[in-house]
Amino acid sequence: MKIQQLEPGVAIADAISVADLDEVARRGFQAVICNRRSGEAEDHPDDAALRQRAEALGLAWRCIPVAPGEYGEADIEAFGRALDALPPPILAFCRTGRRAVHLWAQSRAREPGCDIPALLEAAHAAGHDPQPIREMLDA
Repeated sequence: MKIQQLEPGVAIADAISVADLDEVARRGFQAVICNRRSGEAEDHPDDAALRQRAEALGLAWRCIPVAPGEYGEADIEAFGRALDALPPPILAFCRTGRRAVHLWAQSRAREPGCDIPALLEAAHAAGHDPQPIREMLDA
């Protein structure tokens, strides 16, 4: 599990396992957003076991499943609402972190006064190519 900070109170990770959630809680996260779809890989049949362990650890859980590269308006809005509603710090994850960073960027870019260059730099610093995000924001 590789965790990368995007902004104060929000980080992303690649795929996490049930056992990883103990480390997530130890690191002080209060909430987790899962962006993986049920059945997308053998290591992710669904989010039930993850949700159950997260709740047992006192972590708030939200599942906003999306397919890679297929982020609809409802998904972006749901992610933004989760960022606003869940207790920080929040860890969002998918298989590589890419869906999580894209949803974060698109939801934050809609906020008044968003510093787009800083947003793109945060994505880059977290190990993700900012060009696809720039293209999404320009679309």
